[in-house]
Amino acid sequence: MRTTIDLPEEIFREAKAKAALDGMKLEDLITWYVEQGLREGKRPSAGPFRRRRSELPIARAATGRTLPVRTNAELHRILEEEAAAGGGHD
Repeated sequence: MRTTIDLPEEIFREAKAKAALDGMKLEDLITWYVEQGLREGKRPSAGPFRRRRSELPIARAATGRTLPVRTNAELHRILEEEAAAGGGHD
C-alpha cells in the first residue's frame, strides 16, 4: 500500500544514507524498522517525537576543551583588536 509520511529532514537523510550503505531501497529499510517497532510492542510516548537540541552549536578545540560561545559583536571586537595590534588577517 502506498502512503505519505512526513519525516524530519535529519531523520530522512540518515535513513537514506543507511539504506544506501546497506544496499537497500529506502522503502525496504523503513518497512523493516516499522515491522521491528510493531514486534517490540512498546507504545510510543504521548505527543510528537521531539529531538533535544542544543541551544547553540558547540565548538571543541583539538584538545577536547569546549570553546567559549561568542556573540558576533564579541568576535568583531576581537578581530578589530588583533588588526590594531598588527595580527589581523587581510
